[in-house]
Amino acid sequence: MSDGPPPADREEPVGEPVVRADPAVTGARAREAVEFDPDDPESVASAAEVVAAFESDAIGEDNVLMLRGAAACAALVRGTGSYKAAAERAGGDVSVSFIRKWARVHDLPQAVRRHVARGDIAPTAAKHVARVSGDARFLLAWAVVDGDLTVREVRRAASAINEGRSVRDALAEQGAELGRLSVRLPADTYLELRRRASLENRRPDDLIADALAEQFRRR
Repeated sequence: MSDGPPPADREEPVGEPVVRADPAVTGARAREAVEFDPDDPESVASAAEVVAAFESDAIGEDNVLMLRGAAACAALVRGTGSYKAAAERAGGDVSVSFIRKWARVHDLPQAVRRHVARGDIAPTAAKHVARVSGDARFLLAWAVVDGDLTVREVRRAASAINEGRSVRDALAEQGAELGRLSVRLPADTYLELRRRASLENRRPDDLIADALAEQFRRR
């Protein structure tokens, strides 16, 4: 196990469909995954077309296609050298703000992008998750999954975090509790957990936290 915190930014090459091409996440649609190579002029031209269609809402609310649009934005930025040049290359009504927001979604860590592809996190909510940095990205993303936050609530929480509020306080203001997770256990595991917690005068979640911490240390 690494001594440091997990990276909060994308580790894979820009434009590579790591999540979109994974059948475990997108099923049969994995075969439709498109890779954008920012060093290939033809691929950059294709990315510009995808971005233009994305901005015009031609793809609708399809999570996987929106991730493809985000990848196209990121590849276009890398291929042209700047947000401004990318917007100009895409043409039409594509703005620098649009390019920047969606390129940031593409730059989210894979663990978060997988939940976007699965539909657990709306792409429009992911835009606001991408506004914060470090561990706050993960914590806000997991709050969306476990706390069922709306896009508006995610936006408000992200703004509060960027203004200096703690993640815990920012989430509490939106009615979400940091670290709250419901789990379903096999009956025998549940029985033993409750028994040990009672004998040790501890809460079950404390025992689970200790057991998980030890398991993560071993890995």
